[in-house]
Amino acid sequence: MTKGDIIVGLDIGTSTVRAIIGELDGLNINIIGVGTAKSDGIKKGAIVDIDKTVAAIKAAVEHAERMVGISIHAAFVGVSGSHIALQPSHGIVAVSATDREIGDEDVERVIAAARVINLPTEREIVDVVPRDFTVDGLAEVTDPRGMIGVRLEVDTYVVTGSRTVLHNLLRCVERAGIEVAGTVLLPLAAAGMILSADEKRLGVVLVDVGAGSTSISVFERGTLERFSVIPVGGDNVTNDITVGLQTGFDAAEVVKCRHGIAEVALAREEEKFKVQRIGNSVEKEYTTVELGYIIEPRMQEIFSLVAREVERLGYPRGLPGGYVFSGGGMLLKGADKLAERELNAPVRVASPDYVGVRDPSYVGCVGMIKYVSRYYARTAVAATSSTRRPKSGGGGALQKIRGWFQDFI
Repeated sequence: MTKGDIIVGLDIGTSTVRAIIGELDGLNINIIGVGTAKSDGIKKGAIVDIDKTVAAIKAAVEHAERMVGISIHAAFVGVSGSHIALQPSHGIVAVSATDREIGDEDVERVIAAARVINLPTEREIVDVVPRDFTVDGLAEVTDPRGMIGVRLEVDTYVVTGSRTVLHNLLRCVERAGIEVAGTVLLPLAAAGMILSADEKRLGVVLVDVGAGSTSISVFERGTLERFSVIPVGGDNVTNDITVGLQTGFDAAEVVKCRHGIAEVALAREEEKFKVQRIGNSVEKEYTTVELGYIIEPRMQEIFSLVAREVERLGYPRGLPGGYVFSGGGMLLKGADKLAERELNAPVRVASPDYVGVRDPSYVGCVGMIKYVSRYYARTAVAATSSTRRPKSGGGGALQKIRGWFQDFI
């Protein structure tokens, strides 16, 4: 990619559709446009109403277009959810060069060989994540390029997803008038932005607390090792508020965003708010302490389920890097302290460091922009015909391979 290239990412979540426009400035990315729209056609990451989802995508994209003054024609789409799975695979090829020096083309061929696996008809490959290479029996090679060898092997995780879920998602984007430039696994994209190389080498758990679900990604030895999703998220907190305050879902969501506190100890009796109850035109007054007693148990449950799932994935004592949280569910005041106490491990909440998106809920979408700018050689989006046109470039696969190895530098 070259300076001035435009990249668009779409994060189609349970509660919100986000469209982010990034512009490449040398080796850096500037976020120049942000569009959001309420998502009504998705439940727990699955599309249940195509028309509503298409409308939300159009609204988010138009919002971003108006901010920047360009026309979006294509975008990369973030993929996550309980339908995503990691399948180990192994590829072997002979080194092609006459001098037996391993080059980019050999790496590309061995990763392509690892993609050849038997999949059920309902599954589809989203991406391939290299773990390590082996050159003539020498294992745990991070970057084999430039080495001399006869046989090159690679151990990978093939990321697969439900064909039905993926096709419905991409169909919604296309019906919104947006060409799908590619799909990106959101945990990988987020990790590239908010996790350091040391954290990924030592071992860390990346947790995204979304509206409909909470995704758990375990990184170790520099790469994604485990991935899981638990079907509990911010919407469960909102539902609890709905029942506890006897109000509507939308009103409960507003109360959560404006006054929500994850730890009762941080609430104060003098902080009060009013909410209209169902079937009654008179507003009732509550304190943030009362609200805290509703929210804290659910957040404790989410964090305990995260700990239980990490243990089930094979890490009963956690990981040295602790936990890094993202997602809109972590916007609640005191959520980080509560998580630290419940998980008994170091916890930090990550946010993008860009104006207008300094919010944990934007980690996946902004991470996608950075991921695309680093791993793909072609521009994903377009601008107006007069001032900005989509640029194209060859060697997308090779550029992605070069990007992989930068994670270990």
